[in-house]
Amino acid sequence: MAAQGATLSHKTAQEEFGLTWEEIVRAIRAGKLQCREHSMYGNPWLRLLRREVEALVRKKHGANYLKDQQAQTELARINRELRRLKSQIAALEDRKAKLIAGSGK
Repeated sequence: MAAQGATLSHKTAQEEFGLTWEEIVRAIRAGKLQCREHSMYGNPWLRLLRREVEALVRKKHGANYLKDQQAQTELARINRELRRLKSQIAALEDRKAKLIAGSGK
């Protein structure tokens, strides 16, 4: 079984690494990327190997670009998680205040 995160969709590759659809198709035709076609609810998408996508980006833009893109992606993920947690904390604080007000303490 492949390690978690070993594959990604073409959409994720576009968002995470700044690739265009044309670049992905050219790399597939040139044999630089392997892909599997999938579809969900009638919508087709390509599954790509993450290590091959990273190698393509590293070759095309350099290692620093790849590191910068990965850092930006990680930062966006952290910010999403922080927003989710802040929302959860606010809901818990609200619930706590209602429970304290209801118990008369």
